[in-house]
Amino acid sequence: MTRVAGIDCGTNSIRLLVADVHPGTGELVELDRRMTIVRLGQGVDRTGRLAPEALERTFAACREYAAVIEELGAERIRFVATSASRDAENRQDFVDGVVAILGVEPEVISGDQEAAFSFAGATGELRGDDRRLVVDIGGGSTEFVVGNRHVEAARSVDIGCVRLTERHVRHDPVTAEEAEAIRADVRAALDLAAEAVPIASADTLVGLAGSVTTVAAIALGLPEYDSAKVHHSRISAERVAEVTGMLLASTHDERAAIPVVHPGRVDVIVAGALVLQEIVERVGAAEVVVSEHDILDGIALSVA
Repeated sequence: MTRVAGIDCGTNSIRLLVADVHPGTGELVELDRRMTIVRLGQGVDRTGRLAPEALERTFAACREYAAVIEELGAERIRFVATSASRDAENRQDFVDGVVAILGVEPEVISGDQEAAFSFAGATGELRGDDRRLVVDIGGGSTEFVVGNRHVEAARSVDIGCVRLTERHVRHDPVTAEEAEAIRADVRAALDLAAEAVPIASADTLVGLAGSVTTVAAIALGLPEYDSAKVHHSRISAERVAEVTGMLLASTHDERAAIPVVHPGRVDVIVAGALVLQEIVERVGAAEVVVSEHDILDGIALSVA
């Protein structure tokens, strides 16, 4: 077994996984998994730059993660950065800060690489010969991957819960016009994704990342977030629609009072739920299989 650390820095959150991985079998034994909402993508869609306060929040999380990695003695580290840092003019400031803290350069990966990591992490435990559509709804982008053991086709499109919230939401609760503007963007992005990925051809829809797991936790009626109950849960298309409708009608304070909604997702979960609902409807899925294992697990496997 090789002890590795994988870090996934997205538009909304940064996450760490330290695990022992068998490079031959892909077996992964988790030692520490944590997530911090840093909103690195704050304002990037509008300004094209990473905000100084967003960079400092991210660097603070990196310092915390560096201490954990040192304590657990990880032999190798891989730091992957996704949508926000791909888009930013000043991404070198981000790179320099990460190198100074962690001693590794963040890899600003392409959407296709992001999709491959997500697919590997999400499907590693799944058995059977069914064809899967893996959907990773992030803060700035969403990845669509079709395959079984291996990726057959993948596409990343620029729709995510942070990007869509910043682009369209000005009221609390979200107005019908704002919701329709979000839906229109998602539908256009689905058209783009469908040009490269046969999104309606899969047998199973697998959903990843915070928007999906939060909707699942609400749908399951959990009194507090429980990753073991969320992982591999199956949420019907009807429940996805019901939860999305409830979130659309809710105020910021009402969403904040839902125990399974992380404080850093309160303002963006409506857009995330709308993305999920539109995907479920477009592909005609009866349900979504929810996975807690995602790009982070794929990164850890790739290190080993």
